[in-house]
Amino acid sequence: MIKQLAFVIALISGTAALAEPEARQLFGSKSAGSPHKAAPFGSYAKGCLAGGVQLPETGPTWQAMRLSRNRNWGHPETVEFIERLSKYAAKQDGWNGLYIGDMAQPRGGPMLSGHRSHQIGLDADIWMLPAQDLTLSRNARENISSISMRRANGAYVNNSWTRAHHNILKAAAKDKAVARIFVFPGAKVQMCNDEKGNRAWLRKIRPWWGHHYHFHVRLACPRGAKGCVDQAPPPKGDGCAEAEKWVQDILNPPKPKPADPNAPPPPKRRELVMADLPNQCETVLRAK
Repeated sequence: MIKQLAFVIALISGTAALAEPEARQLFGSKSAGSPHKAAPFGSYAKGCLAGGVQLPETGPTWQAMRLSRNRNWGHPETVEFIERLSKYAAKQDGWNGLYIGDMAQPRGGPMLSGHRSHQIGLDADIWMLPAQDLTLSRNARENISSISMRRANGAYVNNSWTRAHHNILKAAAKDKAVARIFVFPGAKVQMCNDEKGNRAWLRKIRPWWGHHYHFHVRLACPRGAKGCVDQAPPPKGDGCAEAEKWVQDILNPPKPKPADPNAPPPPKRRELVMADLPNQCETVLRAK
């Protein structure tokens, strides 16, 4: 309480930046998980991870990419999900498994650069590039890039999109541990057009900007994780009409409203500090 009060006073006086360092700097400096039982605290965009485990750099059906970032950490359920999905992906034509991008930092928390989410160890970015070679060196994993699936600024998929992409995303969405999956709008519309069976799983596939080099899987809070804040469930239905609306807005952008010359400039987004995070994150961060 004293810490939070001091921060509020500092914020009002304009000295908050001096009063407390950015949480991303503190969490980004940790090279290993905390010695606790695995537990996510807070929300996907404002929290931390106790007892995080590291996804092995190379497994039977996956490779973790960009190892220099040290972001191949997560809750044990996230690692188990990657093992399940990559095993399924390895059965698809042209795939031997998955390339895994950012998961979380060793103790979660805000990342040093990019990714406002990925803070509680329940998010994982999975590359669109088919993982054919699972013997890539550490150096190769720093330099190889995924491939874009989008055309017309994300309104459509391009010729790199395959039925295997559809199948892998479908398998991920049908996994009971998954809360939602973010992908560019054209991919969602394509999957809506191609799916001829039960469409219930499409509800979890959510259109979002970017996400054409990778798709972003978000797991629900594990059972019994009292300190974890779930995202609200997706709207009812398959979400295909909403995705089509995204596409139409890309193809025919709505006219912007005239700017108010007297309106104040929007406030700059402030970086999170420890006072913004759940109280448990202080213990997670300081643990030896």
